[in-house]
Amino acid sequence: MTRPRPRTLGIVCVCLLLLVAGVTAGVRWARGWTGSVTVLANWSGAEKEQFERAMERFEDEYRIDVVYQGSSALSQVLAADLAAGTQPDVAVLPGPGELMAYAAEGRLEPLDGLFEAGAYDRVWMPKVAGEDGRERTYWLPVKTGLKSMVWHAGGLAGDEIDRVAGRPDGWCLAMESGATSGWPGTDWVEDVLLQQAGPAVYEQWATGAVPWTDARVRKAWQTWGDMVGAGDRTRVDHLLRDNFAQGCPRQRLEHQGSFRDAQWEPVAGDFVHSADVIPGARADSGHWEVSGDLAALLNATDEARQLIRFLADPDTGLPDFSANRKAAAPDGSDDPLKRRISSILRGSEHHLCWDASDIMPPALRNAFHQAVLHFLVAPGRLDGQLRALEAVNDEPRPTLPVCGTGPSTT
Repeated sequence: MTRPRPRTLGIVCVCLLLLVAGVTAGVRWARGWTGSVTVLANWSGAEKEQFERAMERFEDEYRIDVVYQGSSALSQVLAADLAAGTQPDVAVLPGPGELMAYAAEGRLEPLDGLFEAGAYDRVWMPKVAGEDGRERTYWLPVKTGLKSMVWHAGGLAGDEIDRVAGRPDGWCLAMESGATSGWPGTDWVEDVLLQQAGPAVYEQWATGAVPWTDARVRKAWQTWGDMVGAGDRTRVDHLLRDNFAQGCPRQRLEHQGSFRDAQWEPVAGDFVHSADVIPGARADSGHWEVSGDLAALLNATDEARQLIRFLADPDTGLPDFSANRKAAAPDGSDDPLKRRISSILRGSEHHLCWDASDIMPPALRNAFHQAVLHFLVAPGRLDGQLRALEAVNDEPRPTLPVCGTGPSTT
């Protein structure tokens, strides 16, 4: 028997795909589906599974199909989509700096009136000037995270933590993260500056008022370099090559956010405030860096608006740690870590500051990522790196509230 020619097989495959697509569309039409909405985010693993479970409830309730587009190169993909006019309906970005720029360019649709904005603290969801100069709400925090945390295996006493923290090889640290490699290092530099210089200096630096060449900023870099062994070629080679997602040996410490709780759970992991181990931290230091995944509307379709309303609903159950004051805190959770993290994020006695690089414009944020990689290799060239960052910092930009109290305050 003569085998079919490859082109014939290709035509058959295309026809089958079209048939399957037609059948799927027909089934959805028969079930009363009203449309679809595309969502671009960088969630993977457990976070993606959590989102998919929430979207199953959304689809069942509203008969709107959610098409998830995941990418680790989120900023690059979104910029390319916007340039081509093929942007997703909703994009979820980790931080307000990039979204603020898009709002000023008229790329984002305002969210005013879609949900109760008063349920969120202004640090999480400020009013931002759009292309016409009017201030509106342009993003919604759908997930929040706590930083300024140093993880350790359970059972370590304070003296033992100090002893391990005093050795560069006592730290578990990895810089590789695809298009965003270097961000674990920027988290470190930011946090050291916050704990040493305080929130006022930190906020002024994050928004461009304090230069990168300032002595306090330089001290933060040097402190971090001494802590993790910058310049040690053998150690740095591993730091640059290893992926941040890998687990850490229980005998080491890790400076990482609340999303890390599942990885530390098998060894009864716990955390201390980073100020407890950062040399030169202020005696009154009690500020925590925080992060958030912010949903923005790029196409104001009815389906996309409905999804934003759903994500803002405190009963959606999407995030472990919500910034919505009306969302139920996991006080009854069997996980003591989640209860503790939630109490810090929600407690009015705790002072929270946005991750500084998430406030910065994309070009400066990306340069910051690269600078920490170069610094680890050649810490003696720090002054040149700081001057180069200050040159990128020359771009004028509007300011945002960076530091404030927890989301439960009024």
